Amino acid sequence: MSRQGLGSTMAVSLVGLQGDIVGVEAQVSDGLPQFRIVGLPDTALAEARDRVRAAIQSTGLTWALRRITVGLTPAELPKSGSIFDLAIAVAVLRAQGSLPGGGEHVHLGELGLDGALHPVRGILPAVAAAVARGRPRIVVPAANRAEAELVPGARVVGAGHLAEVVRLHGGRADDAPAPPVAAAPAPLAPAAPAGGLAGPADLADVVGQHEARAALEIAAAGGHHLFMSGPPGTGKTMLAARLPGLLPDLSEAQAIEVTGIHSMSGTFDPARGLLRRPPFEAPHHSATMASIVGGGSGIPRPGSASRAHLGVLFLDESPEFAPHVLDSLRQPLEHGELVLQRSYASARYPARFQLVLAANPCPCGKGSGKGIDCTCSAQVRRRYENRLSGPLLDRVDIRVTVGRITRVEAARAGEDTATVAARVRRARHRQRERLAGTPWGTNGEVPGPWLREQTKQVAPDCLRLLERQLDQGRLSLRGIDRVLRLAWTVADLAGAERPRVDHLGTALVLRSGGEHDPALI
Repeated sequence: MSRQGLGSTMAVSLVGLQGDIVGVEAQVSDGLPQFRIVGLPDTALAEARDRVRAAIQSTGLTWALRRITVGLTPAELPKSGSIFDLAIAVAVLRAQGSLPGGGEHVHLGELGLDGALHPVRGILPAVAAAVARGRPRIVVPAANRAEAELVPGARVVGAGHLAEVVRLHGGRADDAPAPPVAAAPAPLAPAAPAGGLAGPADLADVVGQHEARAALEIAAAGGHHLFMSGPPGTGKTMLAARLPGLLPDLSEAQAIEVTGIHSMSGTFDPARGLLRRPPFEAPHHSATMASIVGGGSGIPRPGSASRAHLGVLFLDESPEFAPHVLDSLRQPLEHGELVLQRSYASARYPARFQLVLAANPCPCGKGSGKGIDCTCSAQVRRRYENRLSGPLLDRVDIRVTVGRITRVEAARAGEDTATVAARVRRARHRQRERLAGTPWGTNGEVPGPWLREQTKQVAPDCLRLLERQLDQGRLSLRGIDRVLRLAWTVADLAGAERPRVDHLGTALVLRSGGEHDPALI
């Protein structure tokens, strides 16, 4: 070995879903034995010194009793976690002369003290970032191989032990049997059918509630947010659980993005393949802000709002959530992403979900209709209603009352999910054609200025109706934009080229929760 040895390889640093190639360089020089890692490592990464040293010695290779410095470049980029262990070990072995230099592999994985390679979170977005930057040859833990191979164009090598990686690169390692490969960690929240049912949740299971079913169809067709209010046992939760079944499949790019979020969260099961169906998240009302929007020390992790990206975020008993947790959703509802600021790093996670809120009319749940059996005072009911802030509700497009059904309504069979989903697909196809060449795909995403420009081509009586609603103070400017979005969705479901007055009337009723009577408009 020369007086000063150098070795290098590559890894990936993830900040949110954004991945960057990191150069891992090692220098072995004369001096007192020391092992340092520089380049803005966090605590878990700094502890790699002990893991790497023990793993190399367990592989039967010599650990140089010299000064070893590992540099991670670019130095200003935050680096977190044990995913750098394997790359550091390879760079050190090359610097010592125990491993030939060269090669274009990216190395990802955590090392055990016995040299075994353990799976890590975020492999899918890390591999996707490497492939996007022209580094398709990647070495990962064997337990992460199935997940890594989901990325198109990736040339993945799975290894269960550091000795396998050494032999892969032409080095000589201990030929003793490698320890058993660590199994991939079980997802923190294994995927389950929406609503927690034993089989697929079908809309035909919902008895009656034809107005609420129509509102659900419009919400699915246009990507609109929905608020359902009504007494217990009327089917609010069943309706919300069936909304994902009405949504179309995710595209290839969308599936990779959504799967990457779940990989970062530790909720992805690679045995199921890419998540091609819209996700459904239903956190308990005791959830903290960090669990909903994301958080944690160091680089923040995604929460339920990001895991529901391109799917449904359902908040049952929504007034029971902490008000500050509910108001924290106002940013993703408006912009479709979450920006989580921490002193160590800032992470961006996509969060373009459909919000579904469900609430009882009052704490006792008996305040609907005449409310004769309600035991809540006016003050208690008012406080309960005020837990949902006006700015939050102003961002919800559809408000519907889910009342108790009669025997006559129960006798009317409703359509199944497949029938309604077919109409939703046709309506979304019309939206894609109309919005071709724009960054939006559904009516619920279209911003106000573009929408108002398109509305100039709508019949003048529709415009006069909207102006009257604004003058009477029934709608804000944001409310008008959301009514227009709803009207376009109603028109798309009806197969109309432009919204008519009746479509606008339906949108007004949906937006106001039934306060407007279409016959009187």
